[in-house]
Amino acid sequence: MHCLSTSQRAIAQNLTQRETTPFFCYDLDQLAAHLIPLVDQQIVKLWYAVKANPLSRIIQTLDKAGFNFDVASNGELNQVLSQGISPERVLNTGPAKSLQQIRHFVAQGVRIFVAESHNQVIWLNQVANEYDIQLQVLLRVQLRFDKAEHNPLGGNTLTPFGLGCEQWQQLDLKEFKALEFVGLHIFQWGNMLSTETLAELWQAMVKPLLELADTLGIELKVLDLGGGLGIPYQPQQASLDWPSLVEALAQIKQQTGVEELWMELGRYAVGECGFYLNPVVEQKTNYGELQLIVSGGINHLLRPAVTGQAFPAQLLRDSAASEQKFHVHGPLCTALDHLGDLPLPADTSSGDWLVFSQCGAYGYTESMPFFLCHELPAEYVIENGKSICVRPSEPAASYLR
Repeated sequence: MHCLSTSQRAIAQNLTQRETTPFFCYDLDQLAAHLIPLVDQQIVKLWYAVKANPLSRIIQTLDKAGFNFDVASNGELNQVLSQGISPERVLNTGPAKSLQQIRHFVAQGVRIFVAESHNQVIWLNQVANEYDIQLQVLLRVQLRFDKAEHNPLGGNTLTPFGLGCEQWQQLDLKEFKALEFVGLHIFQWGNMLSTETLAELWQAMVKPLLELADTLGIELKVLDLGGGLGIPYQPQQASLDWPSLVEALAQIKQQTGVEELWMELGRYAVGECGFYLNPVVEQKTNYGELQLIVSGGINHLLRPAVTGQAFPAQLLRDSAASEQKFHVHGPLCTALDHLGDLPLPADTSSGDWLVFSQCGAYGYTESMPFFLCHELPAEYVIENGKSICVRPSEPAASYLR
């Protein structure tokens, strides 16, 4: 499931003859094929969550597939627009929309926003009046359930995303004449791998969301279910079944009577198309345990330190040696720089390369590349079966002042 294809492996081996430091590679051919069934349905409108991977060639591939774009910062917006994408196809999400940021988005032509607070509603209305336009707004709702499994991202703990139903009910939406409140947004989970659990979560949300829309006087045209669709990082984990998800979404659409269902896909859209190549510095034994020290760590792949879950890894070359458990550590001077306890051939040693897969999302741009002043990783793409360097590796001198 997580192994490189024969052609990917050949390209990776060729690239390691050019590179001496860690690098990322994204297979755009694989990505384009993966996106076809996602957009080939009439149930849900899909937005790409740019936070997952903002590389220009990734954005261009999603654009060609027909995705719209969910952006959460000025930088993400500028990156999307620089690819020739119309601002009409941009949705602004994120918990920290300042008045200044809203002005920037509106000035660039964005007209659809998710409001996460009373202040954001006030600021959106203010900027809409300044520009003499009307903005479309979804209110982000944070629900709490008696059963914690209905909210697996954080149980019933407080998060910065949106407001509860009671808090939204304190706002008189009729006061904001420059805003068209088109719907509600809810997203309270991450990397879900169970189609049944997702369907259960969506069903649990219908009643409170419909009641809130009725109380606020919103004609619920749009229901945005966010993302949270996962990909497997462990061999025993199964992938989500997209056709079954679409069936569950069709039921939600019928129950709520909305004109449109929206989702913002990040990891599920691009996660499986990327891999990360990492040279081994040395193997050593300590207190009876095998360790590998590798050139890149959480400065390039922070997710293992945040989640406690490793990216799948394999040795790039063939080996007949038996597999052993290795504690794999990166080059940073912190014990947090641990990429996982991974099964690898016992003869893995200095000069070898490890391939970490499932790295198309939440890889380099989620990480901490400046700590200890190591090189920034190169980024390659595979397109039409050939590798292209999108960004070469850069030394610390390129960013140190």
